[in-house]
Amino acid sequence: MRKWASLLFVVMCVAACGKAGRERAAIAATGGDPGSGASAVTRYGCGSCHTISGVTGANGLAGPPLDGLRRRTYIAGELSNNTDNLMHWVRHPLSVHQKTAMPELGVTAKDARDIAAFLYSLR
Repeated sequence: MRKWASLLFVVMCVAACGKAGRERAAIAATGGDPGSGASAVTRYGCGSCHTISGVTGANGLAGPPLDGLRRRTYIAGELSNNTDNLMHWVRHPLSVHQKTAMPELGVTAKDARDIAAFLYSLR
């Protein structure tokens, strides 16, 4: 229940706030750093498969666009959209779907938290 309350808080803040408000809400929900998450997304090459606003060269079409992720009900079509599930998916997608095209990239726990903060801060 706490996870849903956190996500609801994020959605409400995002609806009422601009970019700075979205970032504050994402930090509160995840404990991560959106700026570091943006760097991690670039380092791990997420943009080769996903389109991600604000990330240079992130115009991939193999995976879904990641803008608006915070408003989606599910991650990977199966996991409820909350911080823990997003971090798990980013780190270990094959444990959720063995035949997913999303590779295991060796994402650290800290990077996964920062990536979650970044993705939840996107419009």
